[in-house]
Amino acid sequence: MTANADFEANSEPNSNTNSEPIPKSQKAACYDKPNDPIEVRDIPVPEPGDDDLLVKVLFSGVCHTDLTIWQGELPAVDRKPNVGGHEGVGIVVKVGKNVSSFKVGDKAGIKCINGTCLSCSECKQGWEPNCRNVMATAIHRNGSFQQYALVKATEAATIPEMVDLTQAAPILCAGVSVFRALKEANLTAGEKVAITGASGGLGSYAIQYAKAMGYRVLAIANKDAEDHCRGLGAEWFVESTGKDIVKQIISLTDGGPHAVLNIAPAQNAIEKSFEYVRTRGTIVLVGLAKGAKLNADVNNLVLRAITVKGTVVGNRYDIDQAMDFFARGLIKVPIKIIPLNGLQCAYKTMLSKKITGRFVVDLWK
Repeated sequence: MTANADFEANSEPNSNTNSEPIPKSQKAACYDKPNDPIEVRDIPVPEPGDDDLLVKVLFSGVCHTDLTIWQGELPAVDRKPNVGGHEGVGIVVKVGKNVSSFKVGDKAGIKCINGTCLSCSECKQGWEPNCRNVMATAIHRNGSFQQYALVKATEAATIPEMVDLTQAAPILCAGVSVFRALKEANLTAGEKVAITGASGGLGSYAIQYAKAMGYRVLAIANKDAEDHCRGLGAEWFVESTGKDIVKQIISLTDGGPHAVLNIAPAQNAIEKSFEYVRTRGTIVLVGLAKGAKLNADVNNLVLRAITVKGTVVGNRYDIDQAMDFFARGLIKVPIKIIPLNGLQCAYKTMLSKKITGRFVVDLWK
């Protein structure tokens, strides 16, 4: 039997188009329990429901949240195998019978929010990430570290034409998360924002989005990341483990930054930001800090009128806006493309906190 015959025996025609057949099985990066080794296995290609898209995933960004889910800090529903990933970009190969917003052949993105009810009070106010019935990619439904993945059409991201898909993938979580966080900071052009964890994936995007939105950026990261951060647009740099960083930051920013994006998943970094943020400033918590609890001087927060808020990813309009900044050439972060079987090594590098930029998985490499 020829290779083509093998493929045809393991596939079915796509009733929505004359495009290539959809195989019965696919490659995926799988694990059964938290912290199990991640293995590339053959698993069935999922069948889309009436409201779903089936996307042939070409690339998927690797997010710190993927690592957190794999470690069991954000437990997925009980299923075997588990497949992570929530920054997938690819081509629609099949649509459910109720779908009219996408067609076969369209580019589409699979983001953290895979489906929402669109009818609860949170959804009606544009807070889809806080939907009472949210379906999260890689938690409630297997994610984009597989060659074919599902997403509800209402939450699929539209990918602009003529963009680099390897660069577009991380916008679906890293990019939109920091874009929304900057909106939550309520800054005006010319004001100053400090970014902790500034050299990693989210931090690298945060520097560029902040710069593109007209803010002045102070980056806080490991000492060997200064050139990286300044190259992305940071005006000031402070070593995260340096001495007297509170005094340094207040001095450099003439009274403290107007806002702080706490991306570094570290309790100490968050608590220090309470000390150096400007009076009437805003602290936005973005990074998921394993086991972190906050010890804050309440009088300091009250008397200096400091706002503290959390934020998680963004809504559908935030995705469109964040992607528009990218499509206009304002956002470009160093990425390293890895094969599907390189995911475990990527997690190891992320755990060492020795990463600048973003890993992106090529699902077909």
